[in-house]
Amino acid sequence: MSESRFGSLGLRRLRQNAHLRELTREVRVGVEQLIQPLFVVEGIAQRESIPGLTGVYRDTSATLLRQIEQDLEAGVKKFLLFGVPGTKGTTQFSHDFTASQIRGIKQRFGQDLFLSVDVCLCSSTEHGQCGLLNPEGDHLENGRTVQELARQALQFAQAGADCVAPSDMMDGRIGAIREALDGAGLDRTLILSYSAKFHSRFYGPFRVAADSAPKGAVTLKDRASYQIDPARPKDALLSSLRDAEEGADLLMVKPGMPYLDVLASLSQEIPLPWAVYEVSGEYAAIELMAEKGLISAREAHLEAWTAFVRAGAAMIITYGARNARTWLG
Repeated sequence: MSESRFGSLGLRRLRQNAHLRELTREVRVGVEQLIQPLFVVEGIAQRESIPGLTGVYRDTSATLLRQIEQDLEAGVKKFLLFGVPGTKGTTQFSHDFTASQIRGIKQRFGQDLFLSVDVCLCSSTEHGQCGLLNPEGDHLENGRTVQELARQALQFAQAGADCVAPSDMMDGRIGAIREALDGAGLDRTLILSYSAKFHSRFYGPFRVAADSAPKGAVTLKDRASYQIDPARPKDALLSSLRDAEEGADLLMVKPGMPYLDVLASLSQEIPLPWAVYEVSGEYAAIELMAEKGLISAREAHLEAWTAFVRAGAAMIITYGARNARTWLG
């Protein structure tokens, strides 16, 4: 049998040692691409651990600032803040707690960090849905919800957020937020849209962290009527095209690993920077396997991050960002 032009080793020659594998990588992940989620919770006396999310906490106002100090020392400079208010409602909401946390962070750290803030009502509502329900309790009212989301986003931007990140999946909310920001002279504030957020089963630990699981005696029991069906990738394209046209600066696919095909397709279709959210269930699955000795947490997380960048992500929201310098080194 004749040898190929590659010789007897063929393609394996470039795989034979770590030096060559490092030199020939086409996809590289850097700590500068990673965004660390933060949870700050009103009314708790001390920070609380989150099941499945090793090294991630529900922070108090004081422990939040200390955590950010540690993260900056670890090389993390980009954050996504989730504020969890102590008082829940159905129609009237105060966003003052989260706004005060934004002001405190920016006063303390200024331009040393980039602060995105989640915009949604799920942590503020008694029922855990992402907006205002109709009187029958079986449907979110899109128009009223969008008005409240725009008010929330504006308050966060006025408090100093560099970027607002609406995660609600209401129709028209990007346009409304962009109009509110521009009208207030905050046209430099970015919008990171959860434009392709799927109705996924991988959000469990997050819902504990953010106290945002659907609950209560209402007819609407889940978020299938506003999040994207996993079997409808074309819906993700339409949602993302709409959000880009309405003024989103950055777009997102959420979750990550189960939707790599969607991320790869959308990042080719729409020439905006793409984020991917390695959601709590994805992250916790690796951590739980590692606890059982079934996987190397470091190597598995790096493999996932590499897959995200390979599929077209410019940035990754991950609970492990604060470990990246150690893991990547």
